[in-house]
Amino acid sequence: MLSFEQTRAMLDEVSDELPRGVFDGLNGGVVLLPDVKRHGDAPGLYILGEYRVEPYGLGRYIVIYHGSLRAVYPGRAGVRRKLREVLFHELTHHIESLAGDRTLEYRDALFLEQNAAAQREEPQ
Repeated sequence: MLSFEQTRAMLDEVSDELPRGVFDGLNGGVVLLPDVKRHGDAPGLYILGEYRVEPYGLGRYIVIYHGSLRAVYPGRAGVRRKLREVLFHELTHHIESLAGDRTLEYRDALFLEQNAAAQREEPQ
């Protein structure tokens, strides 16, 4: 199980692998929070990361939820790969947002709709 500090160091390493240009305009940076976050419309899903735009606050930034990562990956296996995947996903939202594109946002919404439909079909 990775501590918050170990996850922070791993997130820094993964971030350092990327060209600095992908972080342009991400004025709030990448924030690691200790929280566990679940999706309100799909309670079986954990939210591992979010891209946020707050015009009167921090601006554009990415949040990674350490508690959610620990819930989904209680051991060490696969955490680095998943952390990289989450960071890349959220950076894609950032880059698309700068370009006025919402393709990944629509794909995420479709994924949530499909997940909710599958949960409704499961026998209780």
